[in-house]
Amino acid sequence: METLRTVTLVLGTVSVGLVAGVYYGWAVSVMPGLARTDDRTFVAAFQQMDKAIVRAPFISIFLGSLLLTAAAALLHLGSEHRDGLPWTAAAFVLYLLTLITTGRFNIPLNNALKEAGDPDKTDVAAARERFDAATWVRWHNIRTVLCVFSLVCMIVALML
Repeated sequence: METLRTVTLVLGTVSVGLVAGVYYGWAVSVMPGLARTDDRTFVAAFQQMDKAIVRAPFISIFLGSLLLTAAAALLHLGSEHRDGLPWTAAAFVLYLLTLITTGRFNIPLNNALKEAGDPDKTDVAAARERFDAATWVRWHNIRTVLCVFSLVCMIVALML
């Protein structure tokens, strides 16, 4: 059981770290870079990146992190392993909040940009304005911070 607890905690920590890294990369390079582009480039590039990320390699880690943090918390319910429970439970809640933020704010904005259609056949300035990059970035930064704090909690639990 100790091996299962450790493996789950390690895998959960790594998976949350991978998602935090993706979020951080978007926050410090992708969105600032896109902000410097013209409307057509912004719409076309964002649509293609959204299409590329919504695939099994990312989605399995994105959703799997929630399952792994939940499993890590459950495996710390035993009285002799309670030191890690508050940390894994906090990591789970923080990570869950990243998913809620994503679903409530970022995905609808992504979908609005996707629905604009082919950048060569649409009003890309209007599509970009409807996307509302400032709102997307604000909520993205919030989910980035939540995910980093979730990672910190998993690291603390791992150290215990």
